[in-house]
Amino acid sequence: MRIRSKIIVIVLPLLVAALLITGIISSYSARSGLTRLAMASMGFKAQELNKYMDNQWNLLVNNNLAEDADFIEVTKSAVLSYAGTLVRSGTEIIFAVNQDGHIAAATSSLAMGIQERARLYTLSSGNTTGWITFLADGRERVGHAFIFEPFGWYVVVSDEAEAFYREVTDITRQNFIVLGVSVLVSIIFLLSFAGYLTRPLTRVVRVMKDIIQYNDLSRRVEVEYKDEIGELANTFNIMITELDRAYLQIKEFALKAVLAQKNEHKIRNIFQRYVPKDVIDTIFENPESMLVGDNRVVAILFSDIRSFTTISEGFMPDELVKALNRYFEMMVDIIMARGGIIDKYIGDAIMAFYGAPVKHDDDALQAVLSGLEMQSALVEFNKAQITDGKPAFNTGIGINYGVCTVGNIGSDKKMDYTIIGDMVNLGSRLEGLTKPYKQKIIFSESVHRKVEKDLVCRMIDRVQVKGKTQGENIWTAEKELPEKERKAWDYHNAGMELYYRLKFEQALKYFEAVRKILPEDYVSGMFMERCQRYIAEPPSADWNGVEILTSK
Repeated sequence: MRIRSKIIVIVLPLLVAALLITGIISSYSARSGLTRLAMASMGFKAQELNKYMDNQWNLLVNNNLAEDADFIEVTKSAVLSYAGTLVRSGTEIIFAVNQDGHIAAATSSLAMGIQERARLYTLSSGNTTGWITFLADGRERVGHAFIFEPFGWYVVVSDEAEAFYREVTDITRQNFIVLGVSVLVSIIFLLSFAGYLTRPLTRVVRVMKDIIQYNDLSRRVEVEYKDEIGELANTFNIMITELDRAYLQIKEFALKAVLAQKNEHKIRNIFQRYVPKDVIDTIFENPESMLVGDNRVVAILFSDIRSFTTISEGFMPDELVKALNRYFEMMVDIIMARGGIIDKYIGDAIMAFYGAPVKHDDDALQAVLSGLEMQSALVEFNKAQITDGKPAFNTGIGINYGVCTVGNIGSDKKMDYTIIGDMVNLGSRLEGLTKPYKQKIIFSESVHRKVEKDLVCRMIDRVQVKGKTQGENIWTAEKELPEKERKAWDYHNAGMELYYRLKFEQALKYFEAVRKILPEDYVSGMFMERCQRYIAEPPSADWNGVEILTSK
């Protein structure tokens, strides 16, 4: 809604309300005054008629004619004749009602229905005097009533209500006509006044639209009045001047920002080959935190090509580099697709971690899924190797999950975003266990707790790796297994539970069942040998089933 309309909406109701109140009060005052005069006039007629009737009756009484019916009738006729002299309009009627409720005398004929007669009878029988209202011939009438006992009359000086209030109604109508004309004139003046007030504001809006449409900050508003609106126009001109100056600065800053963005993009493209994208984003967002270490719960993945020295003897140097690059590209794509970060390449080994700088609830699961997909991709990689007459790669993957120190570690001249800590060392040891246990993937108990609901898991052993003082359950997993192999894994896990409860004979039966389903299974064969050994020579009382490993 425009300001002009708002002014009208606000002021007009106030103006109309004031005029209405004035008109209503004036009409009410005029109506009340005229009504009082008319009622007084009708009351005066009734009073004069009452006096005349008293005088006529007194004459009869003084002349001892009050009992003479003929003289009484003559007197009634005289009263009726006098009443006719009091009537001033064709709608006025003076009439008398006898004790039976019938009209005894009237200056003009007065037709009344049954209900109307009943109303009049009620008034007369109730001795209601003074101002009364009633219906006659379907029309409302008003009048002044009194009782004349000598005749037994209920006398009413009356007039039609419409005629009685005609002058009052005319005055009221004229007041409303004057009020309507006043409101109309007020609206016309109010529109002109509102337009006069808002014209400078309209010009400000027009100039502002032109500036927006044509991007021309040289436009200015003419200052018309030396008041608040004029001050607004002057302030607007000052603001536009400052905006024009700021706009020139913004264009200069924008140019510098574009150049800086291009430089940042170049830097990102260069360093993303060496540093993970998430790390670069974190550094750009918070450069002062570059050298601050942070303790995080992360999943650590180590992948190593077994017997790589022997394999490399079958390659020319350039062929070896080409094969390794192809291998690393496949593995790195899988790790990064699962949200992992490549920490470093250690010769032919890959070290990666999940959960930093951005933590996720399923970091451990993503690490294990990465390992399984890396083993699947290795199958395709080896097919190409065999086709080219080159030896296949065999890898082992170890995964751990725990608290590590994550951050930029190094000096001002050389720095790495990496993780360090005991959990990292355990992850490396787990990768080393894949070879003696002949498993593709081995992970820790902490990883198992995070993935057991999503993957098919199999316990491999309980070991104490070099550098550790406590035993650790180690596991392997698959996304899914054929029903036959799934059954064998269930037998194995059941046998492991019995084994650690020192029930070696029962455990042996489960491991033998596994070998029947999977004749080449190394782990079940290993535990069959252990069970047979412990059945022949039971372990000591402090035996806890932990295999202590002395090599990495």
